[in-house]
Amino acid sequence: MTRSSASRDIYYLLAVVVAVVAIASLYFARVVLIPFALALLFTFILTPVVKLLERLHFGRVFSTLLVILLAGAAFGAVGWSVARQFSEVVNELPAYKSTIKTKLESIHWSTNRTLDNASATMTEISKELSSSPQHSQSLDANQPARSATSHSARPLPVEVVKSPALPLESVQNVLGLLTSALIVLVFTIFMLIRREDLRNRLISLAGDGHLHTITQALDDASARVSRYLLTQFIINSLYGIFIGICLHFIGVPGAALWGAVAGILRFLPYVGPPLGGIVPILLSMAVFNGWSHLLITVALFVITELILSNLIEPIVYGAHTGISSLAIFVAAIFWTALWGPIGLVLSTPLTVCLLVVGRHVPQLNFLNTLLGDQPALTPDSRFYQRLLAMDHEEARGVLEDYLKEKSLEQLYDSVLIPALSLAEQDRHQNRLDDANEKFIIQSTRELVDELFEPRSANSATVATESSAPGDERDSPSPPPDESPRPARPQKILCVPARDEADEIVATMLAQVLDRTGHQAQSTPVTELPELLALIKSEKPDAVCISALPPFAVPHARSLYSKLRAQAPNLKIIIGLWNFSGDAERLNRRLGLPDGSRALTTLAEFIEDLQASSAPNAASPRVPGDPVPSTS
Repeated sequence: MTRSSASRDIYYLLAVVVAVVAIASLYFARVVLIPFALALLFTFILTPVVKLLERLHFGRVFSTLLVILLAGAAFGAVGWSVARQFSEVVNELPAYKSTIKTKLESIHWSTNRTLDNASATMTEISKELSSSPQHSQSLDANQPARSATSHSARPLPVEVVKSPALPLESVQNVLGLLTSALIVLVFTIFMLIRREDLRNRLISLAGDGHLHTITQALDDASARVSRYLLTQFIINSLYGIFIGICLHFIGVPGAALWGAVAGILRFLPYVGPPLGGIVPILLSMAVFNGWSHLLITVALFVITELILSNLIEPIVYGAHTGISSLAIFVAAIFWTALWGPIGLVLSTPLTVCLLVVGRHVPQLNFLNTLLGDQPALTPDSRFYQRLLAMDHEEARGVLEDYLKEKSLEQLYDSVLIPALSLAEQDRHQNRLDDANEKFIIQSTRELVDELFEPRSANSATVATESSAPGDERDSPSPPPDESPRPARPQKILCVPARDEADEIVATMLAQVLDRTGHQAQSTPVTELPELLALIKSEKPDAVCISALPPFAVPHARSLYSKLRAQAPNLKIIIGLWNFSGDAERLNRRLGLPDGSRALTTLAEFIEDLQASSAPNAASPRVPGDPVPSTS
């Protein structure tokens, strides 16, 4: 045990070291990795267009060069138009000075000078306190001279002024940008032309034993990232065009410029849309005399972004990324800290790749848990976790949310019974104290009673509504979530195998049977003589032994053997709920006769019961009985 714990600690330590080394490598190698990542981004965007040209019988090289040329021409045209409009807006800025001054004066609160006077008084007091006190208070004739000497002896403030950039430095900056752009262009052309070769080399790195995993990961990553980037490019382009047209009709100078800027900045998660709207809003305040144009411009950006983010993008994007909103936000901060503004642009595609790796590589599944948008806990785990925290209200909320889309039978099979099974496992392993155990049992019992609505009450309600004046329906239909009454209702007694958890599941089974029209009764945990007396008095068609794993098989087998010995003609069914092992081996361990079987879900029990109660059935049959031969 100690050796295993030490090995696990070493494994975790190595994982931390690898993570630190990987992050450090991403930071220090950013000069090479950023152009490579940008080229990969452009490759994902342009690959569908290149493939389209290839399907039109153009060559790979010609298709790639044509797409690169068209993309460069479009980028250059947009850049030239943006630069031209930017210069026009800058040249017109001095003409807006008077409008800005008028608006600032109009919003100045000149009717009440109380705050201004108080501010001026505090400023004067702070100046007097910050001045140097005189070392002498005597009124001799030499004091003015000393004051003058003291004033002249004070140190002069020093201001550091940054020297203007030299022409050589500006040339170096421009050359650096051009070099980076050229590297990105070369990488992009290479990846577009040799994309299959690059893919095969990545697969070869994984080894022959992982061909299936790496193929699925690459296909999933390329499909998700390509669809996401292409869709985002189309949406942001239409967004920029729409903003530019609206700003043009509003009258904001440089409408095309600000539309293009808004569309480009929208590639930045979270911060892009507000940044794209700041300058047009300020210009609308500076250009126009009234406030109506400013309000219209603000409403344009706010309403458009709300509609786009909350209505259009969730429908269009769908499950293309699968990343949670919090993960996108954290990823944006992480990649911006590593690679600056370029990292912010690349944050979502890179995070998608990490998510895909986490989904297909078991050792990195924690990435899928941390970054994915799927619920971190299943409903049964959430319900049990809230019970462990002794939070009855939130546990009830989990069940109510599940019931909005599922039936009561599905709720019992998928949430409550698995949660009770988890509690049984913890109880047998001494992980629960007495307070937790009592709270879990009591809360679950109360919730089961609250959720149950007897069929008779529902039927009475439906019958009352159907007989209301003005309702001309011939016969009432059953509630949507109810099944029609069986042709031959059966009387079934549900008994627990050993403890209170078995008793709660027996109550669930009785409730479900009652809702389907059968006569069902659940009993508390009782001794065998009392149970036999109850069976003799009630005379049920069958008895169902309710047993909940993990240690339910011995108790179910023991009770089954005792009942079979005392009542040989009694039909007995064993429900071993939430069991996922070998069914044939389970039947042998329980000592069931050939052809009989134990049932593992309430749905399975109801399905067999429906078949046994069908009108064309020769004789009543209960779940677990051998199915008659059709030969």
